[in-house]
Order: sequence, then C-alpha cells, then structure tokens
Amino acid sequence: MDLGFETMIYEKITSRRTIRKYTRKDISKSVFIRCVDAARLSPSSMNLQPLKYLIVNDQTLLEKVFSTLKWAGYLPDYQPSRDEMPRGYIIILLDKEIRKSYGVDPGIAAMSISMVACEEGLGSCILGAIDKPELRRILNIPESLEIVLVVALGYPAEKPIVDKLKDGDIKYWLDDAEVLHVPKRNLEDILKWNGYV
Repeated sequence: MDLGFETMIYEKITSRRTIRKYTRKDISKSVFIRCVDAARLSPSSMNLQPLKYLIVNDQTLLEKVFSTLKWAGYLPDYQPSRDEMPRGYIIILLDKEIRKSYGVDPGIAAMSISMVACEEGLGSCILGAIDKPELRRILNIPESLEIVLVVALGYPAEKPIVDKLKDGDIKYWLDDAEVLHVPKRNLEDILKWNGYV
C-alpha cells in the first residue's frame, strides 16, 4: 500500500478552501478538460450519468456570468472585484431527459472538479446562488437542461484559513488584514462509533 498517495489525497482535501478572489492568469484548456473528465468518471446514482458540463472561458462571457452569481452569504460585500474575477467557470447541468431530479450527483461532480483544480494549483468556489434565468439567457442553455451548480475557477489571490468553531458560530469572517477565517466543527463533536449514543 502506497501511504504517500493516501496522505496526499487527505492533505489536498483537508487543505482545500473555497476561493473567491483570483489572479489574472488564464487557465489552460487541458485543465478544464481534466476537471470535467474527473467529474464524468465520478460516481453517479444508478450510473445514469445525467450531468452535462458547460465550460466558460471566453473573456467576453466571464463578466456576464460573474454578474449572475452571489458570492458570500455571510459577507455580502465580500466578492471578487473586476480584477479578481474567476478565469473560468464549469456549469453543471442536469439533462432532464435522462433524469428528472439530480440527487447527489452534482455535489460529487463539483467536488471532483474542485479537487482536480486544486491539484493543478487552482482555487475554486462551488456556487448555488445563481440567477438561473439570466445565466440560461446569456449562454443559450436549452430548457431541457437544468442549471444546478457553477464551479468558479482561477489561480488564488487569497488564502482563507480554518478556525475552530467558537460558541457554535459557523459564520466565516474577515480579520483586520482582510484574511478570511472559516470556522469548522471539531471532529470529536461530529463523529460517533457503532451507534449514536
């Protein structure tokens, strides 16, 4: 058993943070393709594979897609500036002719995309607060495809840090240096063995 490989996966998953601010460096097409291919090969309920993926990296569309997204529910003013916008998006779509509801598949796909992006040195933000009618109009998405999630991608221009949860407050916050702090529940508070006692 290769313990180095297992440690690497664990470290990637536990160190990955949501990134909302990005540099102006472009993402290669091959990285987008690797992200979608990982999502394609991820687990799918009943192996129906009802998801489709729309990559947006055209400079004229990036700002239009950006305008359809909400970025930080607990910090409404904390979002990328025009210079910090993502350098690409992968829109996760449900093909309603294959399956009427999406279940867990989009979450699995979004995490696969995010982990491949992380491996490539990219940051990601999985977004569900979307002006779906406007995004559909901008990208000419047919009605047979339901917009489920948007994964924003780019090279990070910030370094959020994990904090211990204090007094049950899960809200992320900015310190005086504009560093984002993300509280996480303690492992011992969420883990039980062989029954819930």
